[in-house]
Amino acid sequence: MAALARFFISLALTLLGLTVITFVIGRVIPIDPVIAIVGDRAPAHVYERTRLELGLDKPIPVQYALYLQKLVQGDLGQSVMTGRRVTEDLAVFFPATLELATVATLIGVILGVPLGVIAAARRGTMIDHIVRVVGLVGYSVPVFWLGLVGLLIFYARLDWVAGPGRADILYDGMVPTVTGVLIVDALLAGDTGAAWDAVMHLVLPAGILGYFSMAYIARMTRSFMLNELAQEYVTTARVKGLSEARVIWRHALGNTVVPLITVIVLTYASLLEGAVLTETVFAWPGIGLYIKNALFAADMSAVLGATIVIGAVFMTLNRLSDLLYHLADPRARS
Repeated sequence: MAALARFFISLALTLLGLTVITFVIGRVIPIDPVIAIVGDRAPAHVYERTRLELGLDKPIPVQYALYLQKLVQGDLGQSVMTGRRVTEDLAVFFPATLELATVATLIGVILGVPLGVIAAARRGTMIDHIVRVVGLVGYSVPVFWLGLVGLLIFYARLDWVAGPGRADILYDGMVPTVTGVLIVDALLAGDTGAAWDAVMHLVLPAGILGYFSMAYIARMTRSFMLNELAQEYVTTARVKGLSEARVIWRHALGNTVVPLITVIVLTYASLLEGAVLTETVFAWPGIGLYIKNALFAADMSAVLGATIVIGAVFMTLNRLSDLLYHLADPRARS
């Protein structure tokens, strides 16, 4: 119970610090929010009236207090780019990123953990070298280049997957929004055609992001496993006659669960931040593409509002990984 209380207190203080950072960024960045709203040709009296409505005439501490008050009420401001509340925009764009990041993380875990274990168990062999090279390529190849090549080969040439976007124009607006996750909403509506179309659009961007997350997870799993396989309890288990598979997959891998939780959660959190390049290449309507478009439109309400949400999600998952660490490892509880 005490750990849970510390979790929420730490999370609250961290989020408060995030609000300070975003507020300062909004004030020091060389973009006039008033001009972004009224335009650079607006009359002086319109400019001044808008400035007063935004509270920019007040002292900085008062402006921050008002900013914090709106955040507590769930008001992230209004987007100049879309003309809607930022919260309404994020309710549309964030589920797309959630869908993409979740599938990519599942791919990374399902492939990365076994590859890392096998590479560690076969250290120095051809399998180990192949896994390390695959991971190295995952870190080295720019994601936008891999996305473009993937579209050229699998979409334009082979026609194995659907093209950019989240759905074909045929299904645009045809699926009632329930969760915001298109595949789930299509299945709930009983529209298997829309669900399959959503899957075909998701395969390539999720596969590319899954490859990058797999490379990182496999590398970290291999490192953790090498450390565990060098421990005395592994030697003892082998001397007792336990099978190599039991030693590796149950005892050694079991002791890497705690650090792996942190790696997987932080990988997921980083993907939820919005894979800007991937979403841009595939025209995926996620939060990364939303922030990119908002920056080009000098829409600071949208940028800062999305930043707050992303920071809150990242910090929550980060603190959650710490909480899971304490639950998974009895030594940490004491």
